[in-house]
Amino acid sequence: MTVTDAVTAITVGSGDMPVLATPMMMALMENAAMLAVKDELPEGCTTVGGHIESSHLKSSKIGDVVKATAEVTKVDGKKIEFKVSAYSGETLLGEGIHLRFIVDKEKFLSR
Repeated sequence: MTVTDAVTAITVGSGDMPVLATPMMMALMENAAMLAVKDELPEGCTTVGGHIESSHLKSSKIGDVVKATAEVTKVDGKKIEFKVSAYSGETLLGEGIHLRFIVDKEKFLSR
């Protein structure tokens, strides 16, 4: 993602600086995890986030390009654990762990 006004701490409400908001960095990492396993799931299934824990080590200003990565570290039935990271170029912005659960889309939405 490119850091724009829409994803800054000021706009999101997580701070008062025009830099990438921590919740937006974490959302990008969650998205990377979701996409990392998407094509391996049974038909009609997806994953939903259950827990995320992350550092935010460096700031990113408007115009910076940020990417996220996700690596599966453990699978236990319907539970998938990931190591997630966010970078701007070669600079590590944050890293942490993320837990997702495999769910049937229809059943999940019917609850």
